[in-house]
Amino acid sequence: MAILLDCVFVGLGGFVGSVLRYVVSLLPLRHESGFPLLTLCINVLGAFVLGLIVALFGRSSSLDPRTLLFLKVGLCGGFTTFSTFALEAQGLLSGGKPGIAVLYMLLSIVLCVGAVYGAGALVR
Repeated sequence: MAILLDCVFVGLGGFVGSVLRYVVSLLPLRHESGFPLLTLCINVLGAFVLGLIVALFGRSSSLDPRTLLFLKVGLCGGFTTFSTFALEAQGLLSGGKPGIAVLYMLLSIVLCVGAVYGAGALVR
């Protein structure tokens, strides 16, 4: 029964994260080069929020583990878009834009990992 309740918390968080991701994707931020700016911003923001959640939970173990599941696995998992990142990178490569593809992939990795570190540093 506990696992079922855990799944409900993850599912609810995923619902909220997915809806937020959809709403952000409606913002009119498109670059003429085809650079997937919105997906990059979503992934960096999601990485930062995930870093904050993990750092705060590590600081205070009094947080409910189901709240952590809701936020970490559900909300952040539903909000961030790694599969979209992979699809957009493949599309740029297939579309003859290898320079933009490499820039996008490198920025995504560096900025998202940096966002997690930055969030942890902010909490400390």
